[in-house]
Amino acid sequence: MLEEHGFDMSIYDPLFARRPDVLKRSYDFITCTETAEHFHYPSAEFERLDHLLRPGGWLAVMTQWSDDKDFDRWSYARDVTHVSFYRLETMVWLADHFGYRLEVPRRDVALFYKEEAN
Repeated sequence: MLEEHGFDMSIYDPLFARRPDVLKRSYDFITCTETAEHFHYPSAEFERLDHLLRPGGWLAVMTQWSDDKDFDRWSYARDVTHVSFYRLETMVWLADHFGYRLEVPRRDVALFYKEEAN
């Protein structure tokens, strides 16, 4: 959709668009849309995203958040490709850990801003 609006995009997904060349560049804006739930090693993947994100850049993460109740009946958790699950508290922790400013425009969407170096 962003390409349709004139944005140059480099696509990577660990399951559906494995293109390691895009992981060798840096970016002003990274979207992680319906992808974070596929991370087998979320800590390593978020570290990688941080290294790919330029100062002054944004990381947008969209994934369904768990509220822990009825987790065993939650259809999102039953998808075999979904191996990591998140809550709002996870997003707050990530922002604190990486020193990002966090904005949450709606449930299941976290926008992280990486401050520019002074």
